[in-house]
Amino acid sequence: MNDLLDAAVVAHGGLDRWNQVTSITVDASVTGALWSLKGQDDALKDVRFEVDTTRERLTTDFTGQDRRSVFEPHRVVLQRRDGTLIDARDDPETSFDGHRFQTPWDDLHLAYFAGEALWTYLNTPFLYTLPGFATQEIAPVDVDGETWRRLQVTFPDHVKTHTRQQISCFGPDGLLRRHDFTIDILGGATGLLYATGHRDVDGIVVPTTRRGYAWQGDYQLVPEPLLVAIDMGEITLR
Repeated sequence: MNDLLDAAVVAHGGLDRWNQVTSITVDASVTGALWSLKGQDDALKDVRFEVDTTRERLTTDFTGQDRRSVFEPHRVVLQRRDGTLIDARDDPETSFDGHRFQTPWDDLHLAYFAGEALWTYLNTPFLYTLPGFATQEIAPVDVDGETWRRLQVTFPDHVKTHTRQQISCFGPDGLLRRHDFTIDILGGATGLLYATGHRDVDGIVVPTTRRGYAWQGDYQLVPEPLLVAIDMGEITLR
């Protein structure tokens, strides 16, 4: 690991503790303008995510509904709580071919996007230590009087995520402040995801509040609209 990644991993709880974790369960509300634009409105307003930390897999339970979605890199599934199949899509990433930012989504599109996004977010920064990831520190930025060190991360091809190359910004305490990226399946739409509300959950520090906006130019914030708001309640590590 390079110096910045090492500092970030330690600040978020360290690899020894992380390697004892196999899943993270999060009660969350995910709102913002993006979902209405996609015809999904409050679809993720009251959900429970279960994130596998040992492989790319995320399950979303929709509170008060007899259904859940299961995301894996090459298949997404909608099912009843008892496992009865509702719908499924193999090679789901290809279903976004030709999509632009305004293209509406069906429930399987939503399941894929929520899966790849939240799996990436909730495994950061530990994810970056895995084989196949390439990282390097790039020039820092000053934001609101604080200097953020920036880690440029290149994801391996087998990991489904927003795009191959992303940037994580860390504050002087080593904690994640912002995640910068574009989103391939949204036609290259830009994203700045601010991370706050850091909470120590059984030895792992998790940002429990995230706010996502577009950017332009040299990662300059576009303040309106608020595209994504992630608010996490109870979090359990297993």
